Amino acid sequence: MTEHSPIHVIGGGLAGTEAAWQIAQAGVPVVLHEMRPMRQSPAHHSEHLAELVCSNSFGAQATDRASGLLHEELRRLGSIVIQKADAHQVPAGGALAVDRGIFSQDLTETLSAHPLIELRREEITEIPKNGIVVLTTGPLTTDALAEDLRQFTGMAYMSFFDAASPIVVGESIDFERAFLASRYDRGEAAYLNCPMSKEQYLHFWQELCQAEQAELKDFERETAKFFEACLPIEEMARRGEDTMRYGPLKPVGLFDARLGDFRDPENREKRPYAVVQLRQEDKAGQLWNMVGFQTNLKWGEQKRVFKLIPGLENAEFVRMGVMHRNTFINSPELLLPTLQFKSRSTLLAAGQISGTEGYTAACAGGWLAGTNAARIALGLSPLALPVTTMMGALFDFISSASPKHFQPMPPNFGILPELPKKIRNKQERYGQYRDRAFADLDQWSGVVNNVSAIAS
Repeated sequence: MTEHSPIHVIGGGLAGTEAAWQIAQAGVPVVLHEMRPMRQSPAHHSEHLAELVCSNSFGAQATDRASGLLHEELRRLGSIVIQKADAHQVPAGGALAVDRGIFSQDLTETLSAHPLIELRREEITEIPKNGIVVLTTGPLTTDALAEDLRQFTGMAYMSFFDAASPIVVGESIDFERAFLASRYDRGEAAYLNCPMSKEQYLHFWQELCQAEQAELKDFERETAKFFEACLPIEEMARRGEDTMRYGPLKPVGLFDARLGDFRDPENREKRPYAVVQLRQEDKAGQLWNMVGFQTNLKWGEQKRVFKLIPGLENAEFVRMGVMHRNTFINSPELLLPTLQFKSRSTLLAAGQISGTEGYTAACAGGWLAGTNAARIALGLSPLALPVTTMMGALFDFISSASPKHFQPMPPNFGILPELPKKIRNKQERYGQYRDRAFADLDQWSGVVNNVSAIAS
């Protein structure tokens, strides 16, 4: 039997735990580095692997929901994290929720008992320069390692505070109200515009000023003060009635061509008092980002207030606005769909540091990065999943989105390729996405497993 040098996985969260398990199950030794309890993070409370910090829920279980589809894809691929989540499930309606203490303790004991996994309790401050490495340090990557990563990438762009705007499904936008246009009709009409009358704007402004904010943790407040250039929309509103109209809601030069020639003086009264702009988020134009709407409002408040915007009354949000401590890289510039770095094929990244969002997405990234790290060690070609699966679509998105406006993305149906035939009923449409994903994943798995068996 060929001896393999150990693969190093840095970070014992969900992604790192999954990655280490997949590497070991492939027959390759792995060293899993976790700094706790030698050094605690400001958000964790235990020394266990895969500790769930924010919630005990992995999201909806139904496979016609994005999170449920991702759960089932991971089950079919042998995810250890989803296996343990199923084993320690607690009642939570339609969600997959777990007894988080027992869940993380069981994973810690299971990985510690694996003969090919060595768990080292130590802080890593530099990316190992040799060998195969999987980086899974998550949103609370230490300053020293984050600085080393920045030096390695040569990029100044790494977000240490995730100030992100909501993302809306295009099909849920009312195009009778919204219109495509560029400012002063210059260049391509790349933005979707939601016009407001003075009455609509003032009502929106008042509700926004009064909306309830989420509480930042102490360590997040310290970071947030550096983001004056990325001000929350509600803070901007509180600075004055017209502040937003001279900022992201500036109406100057925007006019709905359906109402006539914007240069005609007679059309002056038709010009909007304020305009909310949405920017295309994905290649297919199925997702739209609310420009300048980074926010720290509670999610329920975001839905209530933002649906006051003309054209967004029935908006379906795939991601709410957030402001929290979150280190992540500009993945479209740096990563392949295999989760390998473009500049170093033996370095891979997974989890929130790679620009995915949510527990299950972290597990999925860990599965792919761990699987590909093991395949590299075994002399096999790295894998990319079919883009028709939720996993494949997610990793295709983070490796191909616009680098200029990249923000972390959760699993959602908006990133999947459109179906051959348009289906208006949402539940039926999501069911078709699911059926296609399972069929393509099963076919892909069969081919991959057969090729791997022949190669070995």
